[in-house]
Amino acid sequence: MLVIVAPGQGAQKPGFLTPWLEDPAFAARFEWLSAVADLDLAHYGTKADEDAIRDTAVAQPLLVATGLVAALSLFPHPADAFDRIGAVAGHSVGELAVAAGARAITAEQAMVLVRERGKAMARAAAATPTSMTAILGGQREEVLAKLEQHGLTAANDNGPGQVVAAGTVEQLAALAADPPARARLMPLSVAGAFHTEHMAPAVAHVRSLARAVSTHDPRTRVISNYDGHVVHDGREVLERIVQQIARPVRWDLCLETMRDLGVTGILEMPPAGTLTGIAKRALKGVETFALNGPEQLDDAREFVEKHGTPSPMDASPTWRMLVSPTKGTFRQSLDLAEGASVPAQATIGAVATLRAETAVTAPYGGTIVEWLVSDGDPVSPGQPLIRLHPVQAS
Repeated sequence: MLVIVAPGQGAQKPGFLTPWLEDPAFAARFEWLSAVADLDLAHYGTKADEDAIRDTAVAQPLLVATGLVAALSLFPHPADAFDRIGAVAGHSVGELAVAAGARAITAEQAMVLVRERGKAMARAAAATPTSMTAILGGQREEVLAKLEQHGLTAANDNGPGQVVAAGTVEQLAALAADPPARARLMPLSVAGAFHTEHMAPAVAHVRSLARAVSTHDPRTRVISNYDGHVVHDGREVLERIVQQIARPVRWDLCLETMRDLGVTGILEMPPAGTLTGIAKRALKGVETFALNGPEQLDDAREFVEKHGTPSPMDASPTWRMLVSPTKGTFRQSLDLAEGASVPAQATIGAVATLRAETAVTAPYGGTIVEWLVSDGDPVSPGQPLIRLHPVQAS
């Protein structure tokens, strides 16, 4: 099974777009998204220096636009992608790229949101001097305890041996003077403490804009940074992306879900390398492909053909399906037969794991066409649970 992933801020490098923009089709599409973002993204991706593209208001639109246009280069006929992609996941701002790629929102909506997200996060970062530091190695419990001791947040939990601490520069200096045992600290070239309470003002601004965005249920499984759950309601996909601005990125839980899904191949959109590097350490035996230049497109398509299997979401109209958010045991709470009505926001059941129990609700409501699982059945992430015929608007 193939998972497509999109990297987050920090993956950009000076000049990384130069070979891509030699293709007239890529350049034209990129120019369109640049116009939506109201930024000369071609300049930033080819001629700007490291300091210029470190700017949050630049880096975030640059990354999302690159991922979206590169995906069109990989899949010239976008509808064909859903016969190959089993799931998608984006790290931090990469979630906007995969949300658009999965058709939950449009590319233009993604660019407006990332433009405003980047500006709002830059303003929030300017209010207090903050930053982030990667902690490589060490015992997980000791690392987290040391962060709590210094008032820091584990803003990115990227899997075994890699946690990113975020907070004020004073707090990070204290950590550098008193690091966890057997761990190496690497200060990151970022402009603020992203995915922490310091970004709360940005959440309010982006949420106010997101209310006006029309959404659709995604065409493939979307794995959320929030908790690693598969999300298949378009409005929830967007709300989670908004909340994630000030919440830790749980990439470790995303990796667990990929493992539960049976992933065999992970393809990272450009600028690639960060997420495939993490996957090599965390998911032994899973093949990876870091797409960084147009000369790799033919090999990337072979990789897609080798690992591609369709997501079950594409087998039926997606807006009629409710799916499991995670691996576990399904507990049915509505004892309703086929033909019965389910009201909007009704809880049809829950998926129980060793850690927690996650409710499954019907956001739209409708008439039960068929139950696809029974009470007590084991379920996997994104597995269809019930098929509903939607309520018709009067």
